Amino acid sequence: MIARALDLDAVEAFIRIVELGSFTLAADAMQTTQAAVSLKLKRLEERLGCRLVERTPRYVELSAQGAAFLEHARALLEAQERALNAFAGARQRLTIGISDHVAGPELPMLIARMNAQDPQLLIEIRIGSSGDLLQSFDRRELDTVIVRLHAGRSDGDVLAEEQFGWFASPNWQRRAGEPLPLATLAEPCGVRVMAGQLLDAAGIPWQEIFVGGGVAAVAAAVMAGLGVAALAPRMLPLGAVDVGVKLGLPELPRLPVVLHSRVKDVRSRDALAAVSAAFRSAVRG
Repeated sequence: MIARALDLDAVEAFIRIVELGSFTLAADAMQTTQAAVSLKLKRLEERLGCRLVERTPRYVELSAQGAAFLEHARALLEAQERALNAFAGARQRLTIGISDHVAGPELPMLIARMNAQDPQLLIEIRIGSSGDLLQSFDRRELDTVIVRLHAGRSDGDVLAEEQFGWFASPNWQRRAGEPLPLATLAEPCGVRVMAGQLLDAAGIPWQEIFVGGGVAAVAAAVMAGLGVAALAPRMLPLGAVDVGVKLGLPELPRLPVVLHSRVKDVRSRDALAAVSAAFRSAVRG
């Protein structure tokens, strides 16, 4: 008897579930439903005659058989990619702009994941402020941008919402009678504008004590004890503390991460689906 071949879509679903740790995020990455991903995994498990994934309400965990199959699963997809690439032409180019307030420490991992998914797709990344990136997108200089929600725009797809806070180093103390020292990005940073407007509305005097060229520089200034910054928690090193309540600072809102894209081809859309799912995972953390 000739054994039935494995369904490579089901193999891909298994890999995505393992890498993203979630049926929901795997479905997002594959641009399908959670039910469809669950069915693909079920059929793959039936074909192999073993359980690959242990499911619990809070997490997804590989079984012993799943761990043993994972390397083979990846090899199957890599072999398929090599076969397809043998007949492919020049590498396709995808330019993506990512806001510095969105990129975060996960960015190298996200780029590596996108490159690994489709080696024939040449991905170019631009980091900048949301406003500047949106202008480049509107001028058709970028295919896609992932930015903070920008005032006056209602287009784009919301990937996630992220809570911000007023962060300082653990030993930092505000000096009585002096304006609140802020570490910020340079104009035209939307988070900088928002923070200043909220402080002004609350009647809290402030001054910029550090203006950095990137979020990493601002986070470093915070941890060096120079002042306070309005940032998302994942942007800061372990140990930074939210001092908003202690100092009576205005509450910061949840800020959406928005995807603007004009790509239509399947290859680019698949890559964006994967990175979008990864961003959702990072933000929900």
